[in-house]
Amino acid sequence: MSKRIALLLPLGLLCSPLSAQDNPLGDAQMSAPPERISFLVTFGEDKCPEAVGDEIVVCAAQPESERYRVPKSLRETEGAPVRGGSWTSALESLDGYARAVLPNSCSVNGSNGFTGCTQQALQQWFAERRGKNEGR
Repeated sequence: MSKRIALLLPLGLLCSPLSAQDNPLGDAQMSAPPERISFLVTFGEDKCPEAVGDEIVVCAAQPESERYRVPKSLRETEGAPVRGGSWTSALESLDGYARAVLPNSCSVNGSNGFTGCTQQALQQWFAERRGKNEGR
């Protein structure tokens, strides 16, 4: 068995990538990566900081008006409609959707949704009565 190992060992050394004398990748790809990489965003007239030692600094410049805003990638999502208006109007519309499944809503959805049907019929009756009285 030791004869087989002795015969295969030289064959393995010939096929080994360590036996190649020239490096096709070059020294740049074989060296270690830098110790620190910094990705920064600067606003307005702010200067990008200088790299120290082995550090790599990547800066992106934005206008001053974007300094205290939520990033544009988070403000607008693909597939979602762009909504304007205040948070109050957004909350009211969401509250309107939730109101359909709450008690006293006169809805087939949700628990006790039927409990508001009498109240809704009375409100409609009073509105119609007011409309007829105003027409006189």
